[in-house]
Amino acid sequence: MSTAVVFITGASSGIGREAALAFARAGYHVCGLARRQDRLAALGAEIAKLPGGHGQFLAVAGDVRDAEAVEDAVRQTVDKFGRLDVLVANAGIGHSGSVVEADWDDLETVMGTNIDGVLHGIRACVPAMRALAEGGQILIVSSIVAAVHTPYTATYAASKAFVSSLAGSLRLELEDENIQVTDLLVGRTLTDFNVNRLGPIKGGESGLPTMRADQVAEAIVRAARRRRKRVVFRFFDRLVLLGGMLVPGVMARLAKRQYQPQD
Repeated sequence: MSTAVVFITGASSGIGREAALAFARAGYHVCGLARRQDRLAALGAEIAKLPGGHGQFLAVAGDVRDAEAVEDAVRQTVDKFGRLDVLVANAGIGHSGSVVEADWDDLETVMGTNIDGVLHGIRACVPAMRALAEGGQILIVSSIVAAVHTPYTATYAASKAFVSSLAGSLRLELEDENIQVTDLLVGRTLTDFNVNRLGPIKGGESGLPTMRADQVAEAIVRAARRRRKRVVFRFFDRLVLLGGMLVPGVMARLAKRQYQPQD
């Protein structure tokens, strides 16, 4: 069997970057799509220095909000490696602040990246997966806030609720073609996410348990190998999800206390 190939969006930093390294170490060929070419080049150099039989890396600069750019990146991937087995739809951006007072351009950026970007990746990658007798896999990086009401970060949470719902429905649409869809419900992770979040960057920092991005990435590789349907990474995250289901009002007030802008 030819070497498996993974296409990762948002590969220049955070979870996406660590996922590219983890998949390469696991022997996959990797295409990393992101806007920052310099960071992709640095990632490629790091992958090239990995010991052992690591996979190759293809860097493609592009914005997931641009459907044609994503389609072109997929074409480059198939042209170089001859196949595409796995999509990690990771690119995403956060937002804090009131829905009503938020800058509309910020809201469009969040929705365009977190929702349109996922749809563009899926629509571009699935035709290549259909060409494989063994099928393929789509892993969508969502968040535990998808199941929790979170005042003052509502736009981001709503975008993650959308992609988690999409994962469940798309799994049934594609099951007859042996393409698995995995919903990755990620909890708080140590990345540049909070720094890069749009809106008034106030609150959001707390003593909540935090994972390292490389830990999340290794779990994503395991989920790809085992073709998991849904992944919750920690017991703490399961408690958050349970709280969102059983006591949504309490969880919403805790979130409001954390994210509400301070005067």
